[in-house]
Amino acid sequence: MKPIRTWVLIADGARARVLENQGPGRGLHAVPDMTFAAEHAATHDLVDDREGRTFSSTSASRSAIDARKDPHRVLKKDFAKALADVLSEAEAQKAFDRLVLVAPPVTLGDLRHALTDHVKAKLAGELAQDLTKMPNADVPRHLESVVAL
Repeated sequence: MKPIRTWVLIADGARARVLENQGPGRGLHAVPDMTFAAEHAATHDLVDDREGRTFSSTSASRSAIDARKDPHRVLKKDFAKALADVLSEAEAQKAFDRLVLVAPPVTLGDLRHALTDHVKAKLAGELAQDLTKMPNADVPRHLESVVAL
């Protein structure tokens, strides 16, 4: 019988890596070419100094356009979408049988929202923690309550 391949995506809004387990007691190992980092620019490079202006459709007066979107938040959502696309492609190639998501709560929500139904069907668990800076060898003890490795 073929061992169940479990992928563990460890991510935050700017970096991610995928670890793989190929059966009980076999530990977690980095998946080659599955380490990602987003290049987030400084805020002053992402936004204009002044808000834009617009004309009202009912009068000749002008008002400022309210820029309510945090540019860093937008980049983090885009990064989550890019990760979801990578996972979707890997799922289509049958690279994993189960998936565990490990990310801070906001990133976890972004990922959940961006995942395809096919990838969601393979979700075996989630952990709302930031383990991106943790060495791979220390990750399994944090996953004991989520999935058996």
